[in-house]
Amino acid sequence: MKHGGAVLINLRIAVLLMAGMGSLFSACGYRFAGGGDFPSSVKKISVSVLENRTAESGIENIITNDIIYEFTRNGKAVVKKDDADAGLTGTIESVSDDAISHRGDQISLERRVNVVLNLKLTGNDGKIIWTAKGIASDQAFSVFSDKFATENEKRKAIIVLSRRLAEKVYNRLTDNF
Repeated sequence: MKHGGAVLINLRIAVLLMAGMGSLFSACGYRFAGGGDFPSSVKKISVSVLENRTAESGIENIITNDIIYEFTRNGKAVVKKDDADAGLTGTIESVSDDAISHRGDQISLERRVNVVLNLKLTGNDGKIIWTAKGIASDQAFSVFSDKFATENEKRKAIIVLSRRLAEKVYNRLTDNF
C-alpha cells in the first residue's frame, strides 16, 4: 500500500503540473501558428491538382491530396470549385535530390530529396488574395545497391515531406488573418 500511495501522489502532481502548463500558455496568449482563418471573406476553398513541372511522376497527386487532408483535418471547408469562395492553385517547381553521405568517392549511402512549390489563392472575381513562392521541404532517404529499393526509399521520403509541405501551406495561408 505504501508504494501505491506514492504513485497516486506522483500522478496527482503530474496532473497539476500539466494543468499549470496549460494555464501558463493560455494566459500568455500563446497559440499555434496557422490557427487563424482564411484571408478576407473566404470561408470555403477549392484545391486544384498542382501542376507538376518536374520529371517526378505522380507527385502532384500526393501533395495535392495531403494539402486537402491538412485543410479538412483542421476544420476548413474544401469544396468543389463552383461552391468555393476562392481557389488554391499552384505548381511543383522542382524536385531534386543530392547526396548527403558517401562511402568513398563514388558511392552514396544517403540522399536528400527537396521539393519546391509556388501557390496562389484566387477569389471568384479573379483577384489574387494570397501567394507563396518557394515553399520547400526536404527529407533524407537511404541508398541501396538495388536501384528499385532506392527509388522506393525516395518515394517514402516524398510522402513524408509532402505531409510537411501541406502543414506549411496550411500554416502560411491561415496565419495572421
